Amino acid sequence: MNDNDKLYRYLFQNRAVRGEWVRLNQTFSDTLNTHLYPKAVQNLLGEMMVATNLLTATLKFNGNITLQIQGSGPLKLALVNGTDDQKIRALARLQGEIREDMNLMEMVGKGVLVITIAPTEGERYQGVISLDKPTVTECLEEYFARSEQLQTYLLIRTGEFNGEPVAAGMLLQVMPDGSGSPEDFEHLMTLTATVKDEEIFGLSAEELLYRLYHEETVEIFPPHKVQFYCGCSQERSGAALLLLPDEEINDILQEHNGSIDMQCECCGTHYFFNKETISRLKQG
Repeated sequence: MNDNDKLYRYLFQNRAVRGEWVRLNQTFSDTLNTHLYPKAVQNLLGEMMVATNLLTATLKFNGNITLQIQGSGPLKLALVNGTDDQKIRALARLQGEIREDMNLMEMVGKGVLVITIAPTEGERYQGVISLDKPTVTECLEEYFARSEQLQTYLLIRTGEFNGEPVAAGMLLQVMPDGSGSPEDFEHLMTLTATVKDEEIFGLSAEELLYRLYHEETVEIFPPHKVQFYCGCSQERSGAALLLLPDEEINDILQEHNGSIDMQCECCGTHYFFNKETISRLKQG
């Protein structure tokens, strides 16, 4: 069974703990295909994408979650946005050289991780997380312990499998009704931590969960498809262009032989505008 680009939820019947598992293959490749990110940045985006998928699956409403790193180092921005129906996009902005062996703090410098939870209806919530841990995963775990007061364990791996980029992860969380015990959670966390790269990257969800928890009673729910989705369009690019003063638009047209090329940062798609198309945009 091919469980690539799918997210599964599962419950432990005799322990008040819930879990999730996701693996990104084509979704991860689609994110990287239009950019020549250094390996360290690729791995960071993969980690953030998996974390975002796992977190959006915990939403009890329609909406989206954005993870955003802003820093003073050569990695100025890393941003991932995911919706409750598991559509995800990501981008990074670099200024300076990033070596393959750079860790998070070396890439970001002085920075923060901002998590924004935006329901389709209602007020959005934003939290600012210090990047004082070696990985984004550990920073998010501490955030959940502080703000949600729920024991949460995140395990995320990035790398290659069968010659292709892959990112995968698992989330364990005590049930919010308070019925779970720390001992049960610690037991399941210890089992989860034993997972090997070839298992989390290569096995189906059922095989993986059986290998890790074969002495437990686990209820697994139907999967959700995960996909890269940017959402950019000619219309959105045109609307952004019209925010510029007419004089500036005319200067750009003159400098670029009568055509403005607007490229989407997420997917790399080019949208072209000339004097006639801009005039039509203004007319609505």
